[in-house]
Amino acid sequence: MTVDGRRQGGDVRHEVTAARRIVVKIGSSSLTTAVGGLATDRMDALVEVLAGARDGAKEIVLVSSGAIAAGLAPLGLERRPRDLARQQAAASVGQGLLVAGYTAAFARHGIRVGQVLLTADDVSRRAHYRNAYRTFEQLLAMGALPVVNENDTVATDEIRFGDNDRLAALVAHLVRADLLVLLSDVDGVYDGDPSRPGSRRIPEVAGPGDLAGVEIGSAGKAGVGTGGMVTKVQAARIAADAGIPVVLTSAAEAADALAGRPTGTFFHATGKRSAVRLLWLEHASEPRGALRLDAGAVRAVVERRTSLLPAGLTGVEGQFSAGDPVDLLDEEGRAVARGLVNFDAEELPRLLGRSTRELAAEFGPEYEREVVHRDDLVVLH
Repeated sequence: MTVDGRRQGGDVRHEVTAARRIVVKIGSSSLTTAVGGLATDRMDALVEVLAGARDGAKEIVLVSSGAIAAGLAPLGLERRPRDLARQQAAASVGQGLLVAGYTAAFARHGIRVGQVLLTADDVSRRAHYRNAYRTFEQLLAMGALPVVNENDTVATDEIRFGDNDRLAALVAHLVRADLLVLLSDVDGVYDGDPSRPGSRRIPEVAGPGDLAGVEIGSAGKAGVGTGGMVTKVQAARIAADAGIPVVLTSAAEAADALAGRPTGTFFHATGKRSAVRLLWLEHASEPRGALRLDAGAVRAVVERRTSLLPAGLTGVEGQFSAGDPVDLLDEEGRAVARGLVNFDAEELPRLLGRSTRELAAEFGPEYEREVVHRDDLVVLH
């Protein structure tokens, strides 16, 4: 871990200044009041910074939280509801207010906005992914600035991203961004509680080891968001693992962050780009069940990266449908991989340990296929 920023080459982060397509994520606590409702002065300040970055020939995609928080006061709710139905109602009211606020604020700078609401299916299903990518490309090509949020009004617990930090990391990958900027009410990752004397901000993270032993905080100050520093660090790691550098800082430091100045915490890109649905599968999906594998199947999946065939199955756990994510377990019950299964749970028991040729002969040619195809599978580290 470094504490003086010298690894960036002086006072400028060149990975930031070289970025042309940037995803910026802003949290609820930076946009709304503790009792609900939009803080228009904070929104205007953010929009001014993003408009300035666009003037510098950068493309900006904004992932904005705040819909549920903005809908609290109009619905007479004193705090963020716990149940999904009332969260969806608040999002339905607040999303319109949020986009209206952005539309008016960006219009003062001559910028049009386009609303994009996503569910997890939009980054995990091939057809949905292609449609989402084309929408982003067309909006940017026509000079509009996409404003993205999770489609809270229709998402269920099973298909939610969970928080907009992870959504932002996946969107950054989806739109092939050069940089992800995560903004909140804290100006970076600290080696202890930021409010405690002696705690220091960590300027750079070159890999997971740089945060070993660091206690990461949880809730934001305003209490209207869903994440905290934990989800931001997780999102930063998702993006960095996918080859996208990340700046994590406060909304007040947004201008400095986009200018490449050494504010906040900079996460170096540590991996390379992969299919976005695989990124979602590894980092953001919730397994609906599990498949038990024999030793040979574990070696084939983990070492040779092959598809999982029925012959390697020894057991099935949970209730799931074809297309759901499931964990692949070794003989000790450890999850070694995750994939999108091609069969319903009730179909699999009669397939255990049998060859695809044998199954096709008994049940028909549709059974001569993989349980999990290698293109829909990730090995877990």
